[in-house]
Amino acid sequence: MFTQMEYNGVSDLSLHQDPITGLHAIIAIHSTALGPAIGGCRFIEYPTTNDAIQDALRLAKGMSYKAALAGLPHGGGKSVIIKPNKPFDRTALMRSFGCFVEQLNGRYITAMDSGTLTTDMDVIAESSRWVSCTSADGDPSAFTSLGVIEGIKAAVRHLFGKDNLEGIRVSIQGLGHVGMAVASHLSMEGAHLTVTDINTQRMRIAIEEFNAKAVSTEDIYAADVDIFCPCGLGAILNHKTIPLIKAQIIAGSANNQLLEPQDGYALAQKGILYLPDYVINSGGLIFVALAHANEDQQTIYHQVLNIGHTLTRLFTESQASGIPPFILANQQAEAILANAASLSKTHQRSIV
Repeated sequence: MFTQMEYNGVSDLSLHQDPITGLHAIIAIHSTALGPAIGGCRFIEYPTTNDAIQDALRLAKGMSYKAALAGLPHGGGKSVIIKPNKPFDRTALMRSFGCFVEQLNGRYITAMDSGTLTTDMDVIAESSRWVSCTSADGDPSAFTSLGVIEGIKAAVRHLFGKDNLEGIRVSIQGLGHVGMAVASHLSMEGAHLTVTDINTQRMRIAIEEFNAKAVSTEDIYAADVDIFCPCGLGAILNHKTIPLIKAQIIAGSANNQLLEPQDGYALAQKGILYLPDYVINSGGLIFVALAHANEDQQTIYHQVLNIGHTLTRLFTESQASGIPPFILANQQAEAILANAASLSKTHQRSIV
């Protein structure tokens, strides 16, 4: 376990079980150098507890990088509630999880993620102050999708020299809250869509509302498009899928899109512009952090628009240095975190 924590750079891993409600929950904190760790709570089924822990560790690291490059005063954290495979009381489960979050005394702020709802955050808020995305705050997916669109526009300007998305061909993998919102935005901007999802009803909606072409989950990688937009599961860019991809740009909301770091290099060698996932999908985290700080919608909106500027800067630096954007993003995030940690240690020494 400690080896896994060290590999992901995670400083704290907390496990909690409540025999009364059946809660089995995990909170991973990657860093608090910039401020309290922040990140969503997943409520999904896992084959094993170790799979759930691995998910939390991996995602917590991504949240630290995401917060750092978004300029947020937060470190990265992630929580997982393992969904029971037997009948359970959802309200009791979430209330118990809130008590778990509260025990960390503000070192971790939770929010919506896969499998959780604003109503779940309302219940968690009954027993913890450290929660965002309640019904009063709203759903972050609209801001996640806005950031993805801004990232796509930045990539299209950089690679194709176009200031609009008219006629751009985009394949979307996953039509959940964010994927469907991205599809809607792109359709309104005049893009031609190819979509896939395991839910056939969602595909029918995309066909009817956005005039999209539907393909199987296996065929989405080889779609003849300009942009591949992964908005579902992570680890979908790997040695099996990369050879199939025809798109010149990969820009989507999914977390941890690269199975391994070398897959990012494989994309670069193939001449594909890969937008670092934790940069392009940071709109949701920006919303979560600023909503928790009681910022207004206009402030949140303008900070999400900066995602396009951040990516444009990475593209320019990549072109000048020959270093892929995802490596530059990693280096810059790590430098921000290291500097913050150094300042924190200096401050602690001065107090002593």
